[in-house]
Formats: sequence, structure tokens, C-alpha cells
Amino acid sequence: MPVRGKHRRTKTNVITRGMIAAGTGGIALALPLVSATGAQAATPAQAPQLTKAAHTAVVPNVQLLTYKVVAGDTLSKVAQKHPTSGGWKKLYAANRAVIGDNPSLIRPGLKLTVGTKTLKSTVVRTTANATPAVAKSTVTTATQASVKTYANNLDGWIKQSLDVMAKAGIPGSYDGIHRNVMRESSGNPNAINNWDSNAAAGIPSKGLLQVIDPTFQAFHVPGTSMNIYDPVANITAACNYAAKTYGSIDNVNGAY
Repeated sequence: MPVRGKHRRTKTNVITRGMIAAGTGGIALALPLVSATGAQAATPAQAPQLTKAAHTAVVPNVQLLTYKVVAGDTLSKVAQKHPTSGGWKKLYAANRAVIGDNPSLIRPGLKLTVGTKTLKSTVVRTTANATPAVAKSTVTTATQASVKTYANNLDGWIKQSLDVMAKAGIPGSYDGIHRNVMRESSGNPNAINNWDSNAAAGIPSKGLLQVIDPTFQAFHVPGTSMNIYDPVANITAACNYAAKTYGSIDNVNGAY
């Protein structure tokens, strides 16, 4: 694709949320005598109390595992070294954009994606929720925030990007993104084009939607990673570019 129009990738940074609860105490009140021979004591007071809760959530953060091909390597050998790659056929499918049409020819120096690893980090966000509670002595209540999570695969990356796009007012559909991703990179977030005119100019196309660095930087959407290989950041920037140039990623059906 020509340099002129080419834009050819954390709950990312990764987010974690837990739950904290605090309680309050009740007071017992004495009632007056009701007869000359007996007395009654009041039951513990039942008064509305306020509780506060802090909410957290866990969101996966994807780390791509790569392998640099050396002389004598074959896809079968690489797959044996990295069992999580799923065998040489899946390894080839995930790296077809890098390897080319012949799985028997892998050049030394190629970087292949051989799997992914999920990392976790923690960020606590506290919110005070005033809620009535009834207690005899001490009442402890806890609530947990509902947080949307995404699968660590192409389906999850597209859905997360669509949510970011919706907040930023960027048009596009799941089918439009998926169709272009499969054409451009076969779903490999680490794909790079080292042989077209952009590569010759020193700005190779990278990631799921094969974006070049200048376009990624110009159309990067705040709140996503600055790493061009990050799946969500790559998709979102590419869709932002497509929206400005073609009206929507849905209108893109070839090199763009």
C-alpha cells in the first residue's frame, strides 16, 4: 500500500479492582416502666446506618511471546520448542503474514508469535456509596462493582476496541473490523510487512490492521496504548483513520 494513505496492533494498561467494607454500631434504648410490678427493656435500636464500599476489578493484560528464527529451524521444530503454539499448522496460521504463502520457507531472523501470556496488575478505585442498613449491634455490608472484561483473543480485542470507539464517536462494526484484520494480518497482532513500498521507505506496516508509525501516531486514540503492536490500540487508530478518510472501516474492502 502507498505511503500516502497507509495506516497500516491496558480493563490497556491492565486494571484490577477489590472490595472493602466498613460497618457501624447500634445503640440499645431503655423504655419506661409499664406497670407497678414489671419492667420491659427495649430491643436494640434499628436505625438507618451508612456504609462505604470500595470497588475493584481484574482485567487481563496481553503479552505476546515471540521467537526469532535461526538457521535450520522449521515450523515443526519451533512448535515443539513452544507447545503453547498449538502445533505447526496453528503456528503458521498465526504468522502467515510474516512467513508468506509457503510454510516450508522460514528465513533466519524472522520473529514469530508463538503464544501469549496474561499479566495482571492492581489499581484500586474507591467510591463511597451511602446505603441504608439495619443492625442490632454491628452491620457490615459490601457491594461489588460490575466490570466488563474481554477475552484475550481477536474477538475480545475487537469488542474492546468497539467500546473505545463508541466513547470516542468513531464509527465501525465488528464485521468490518474482522474482515479487514483477516485480510491484512490473518489476526496476528505482531505482523509486520517488510517488503512493500512502505517498508522500502523505512516505515513498514505493523499490527492487526497493518498501520505505519506516522499514521498510528496521528490517529492514536487517547486511553489506548502507545504501542503500535497493542491489538486494541492498533485497531482503534486504524478505524479512526478509516473514519476520517473513508467514512468508516466498514467502507474499506482492500488496501487503504
